[in-house]
Amino acid sequence: MPLLGLLPRRAWAALLSQLLRPPCASCTGAVRCQSQVAEAVLTSQLKAHQEKPNFIIKIPKGTRDLSPQHMVVREKILDLVISCFKRHGAKGMDTPAFELKETLTEKYGEDSGLMYDLKDQGGELLSLRYDLTVPFARYLAMSKVKKMKRYHVGKVWRRESPSIVQGRYREFCQCDFDIAGQFDPMIPDAECLKIMCEILSGLQLGDFLIKVNDRRIVDGMFAACGVPESKFRAICSSIDKLDKMAWKDVRHEMVAKKGLAPEVADRIGDYVQCHGGVSLVEQMFQDPRLSQNKQALEGLEDLKLLFEYLNLFGIAEKISFDLSLARGLDYYTGVIYEAVLLQTPTQAGEEPLNVGSVAAGGRYDGLVGMFDPKGHKVPCVGLSIGVERIFYIVEQRMKTKGEKVRTTETQVFVATPQKNFLQERLKLITELWDAGIKAEMLYKNNPKLLTQLHYCESTGIPLVVIIGEQELKEGIIKIRSVASREEVAIKRENLVAEIQKRLSES
Repeated sequence: MPLLGLLPRRAWAALLSQLLRPPCASCTGAVRCQSQVAEAVLTSQLKAHQEKPNFIIKIPKGTRDLSPQHMVVREKILDLVISCFKRHGAKGMDTPAFELKETLTEKYGEDSGLMYDLKDQGGELLSLRYDLTVPFARYLAMSKVKKMKRYHVGKVWRRESPSIVQGRYREFCQCDFDIAGQFDPMIPDAECLKIMCEILSGLQLGDFLIKVNDRRIVDGMFAACGVPESKFRAICSSIDKLDKMAWKDVRHEMVAKKGLAPEVADRIGDYVQCHGGVSLVEQMFQDPRLSQNKQALEGLEDLKLLFEYLNLFGIAEKISFDLSLARGLDYYTGVIYEAVLLQTPTQAGEEPLNVGSVAAGGRYDGLVGMFDPKGHKVPCVGLSIGVERIFYIVEQRMKTKGEKVRTTETQVFVATPQKNFLQERLKLITELWDAGIKAEMLYKNNPKLLTQLHYCESTGIPLVVIIGEQELKEGIIKIRSVASREEVAIKRENLVAEIQKRLSES
């Protein structure tokens, strides 16, 4: 039997003990049924595995557990982001964590190799979602929706080399905002940049800059420099690495690995060093190469209009027209943007943080049409907030400053100094819960008062209500402030009103 050959030596004893059991009712004599032998083999293998002395409990590379302390910080960040999305009129939605593989393929260029493919599940080839944009485009096409302003917070998965120290993971959360529909040029695009500024300012991460470019300008630049059209996407993917690699390394990749002529790479190099404001846009209109390219001129016209709206929104000083910005994803068709934190001198004890971009996005007018049977397009523009990288920055700063995080929102603790008062505590806490007050008590019949008060101090609960024999007899309750340790007695029937008053004043 082939299964037997798979067993390690130490599993043989366990297997023999299984096989020496009495045969099942359907077996005759000493002949064992196949299912019984198979069960014995699997049991033995499991026991052998459990006995391994070097077995280490761990999580997969590129993932992390989030402690209650982490979750408090994370939820505050997400609350701020989502409230901004809602302020701008977005509706929430969700899509499956995995999609048909054919839905996701050929949408991400060279990054398609980073998708997580799942094993064949009942005849369907599936992949974990790589981002939230392609599933949104699929939803619009499938639901025949022509206009929508939506936000989506969810996990995505990418099979790349993780760098935990810089907030890069294989499993991570994305927060997306998108505007779908046919509108006048650059108005939705400008609002997306305004949203990015509001969120990054609200998170108080320090000074930041949003780089903008246009894929039509990028493609026009490639054409003007002599890049063959068949290499546009491949060269775009290389240019997209300029935030992580030096120009000489990017140039080497384009020439040595992607077969670009050295003189063409040098022409591109002259452009990608250019960055500035609306004056650079005007300058590019006069460029002898770009001014001859129709696509590039369309992109420059839109950027000029975009800067007009950004001035009206009061955020133009945060935006830089940067010709090195390419955004490697294949589905972008127009304006693209990426937010980076500007390095500031580190304070004592702080390590310099290099996390790359903290938000990005752009216009993708052709993606929905790729899913529509008739190719009907729905223009879209959107942004994605890099929550994991932002969380990493906030976490590091809190660690440096030694800030503590309260992990519960409990407002009141119900305590007693005496034995046999569980029933009264249960009545009291029920009254508080029913009034919408966040309350706790210890799960013991007769807890010591000192233990209860220490619990309140260690968890940051601000108020304690105390009931004992004397209080029960007089129809009163004592309210204790944990911070000042002051106690006051109030009538039992006024408890909820008094607590609500104190909480509203704090």
